[in-house]
Amino acid sequence: MSAHLKAFACGARDTLPMLLGALPFGIIFGTLAIASGLSMPATLLMSALVFAGSAQFIAVSLVASGAGLAVLLATTLIVNLRHMLYSASLLPYVRQLSPRWKVPLAFWLTDETYAVVHRHYLDANASNEHKHWYFLGSCLAMYSNWFVCTLIGALLGSSLPGMAGWGLDFAMVATFIGIVVPLLRTCPMLLSAVVAAVVAVAANGLPYKLGLMLAALAGVIAGVLAERWSLESGKLTGGVDEPV
Repeated sequence: MSAHLKAFACGARDTLPMLLGALPFGIIFGTLAIASGLSMPATLLMSALVFAGSAQFIAVSLVASGAGLAVLLATTLIVNLRHMLYSASLLPYVRQLSPRWKVPLAFWLTDETYAVVHRHYLDANASNEHKHWYFLGSCLAMYSNWFVCTLIGALLGSSLPGMAGWGLDFAMVATFIGIVVPLLRTCPMLLSAVVAAVVAVAANGLPYKLGLMLAALAGVIAGVLAERWSLESGKLTGGVDEPV
């Protein structure tokens, strides 16, 4: 096996634990999309062309509630703004790639792939020459898994209408916890996560998923302020922010 194919296979392999968490999430999305009135082609096209699990769930719920197009677009845009941070974090490692690599990798970038690929880029023992193939392997593993699970959920939607109440979506929650917790290495990061969690719970009853947006905004603000305070304190004391 050539070096780039080996890197591709390693990326897909290392993403397997994430696929297990996304599997029931994708099936439930397909089920809910059909139950919300979306046609089979529309459901599959959303997963193929949007490929953003949380944004797709929010879009489907807003469509079902009769929300206007402006609300739908604004909400999904804000939810997906985190991908700008992912992209900025990975930019130093992919800057040298040609647009034919950057464009598809940017489209296929998800939370799970970011967690896997970012760790791989930080691995000093891994070869830099083929890391973009590793990135591609992780992307295509997640993409194919999500599309197939959406198809399964859409096919089951009519025969198992109560499937959304089975609690299978907790698998994705557990996956996100597994992604976030290892990244909370400093006090500002930890504070950001705690503030976002508290606001999300407190504002859970707000319409149009506004609680989620407020939680994200509050977490970012708390993290930035804590980081700034930490840097200023470090300048005064000559110390640095210690990992938690």
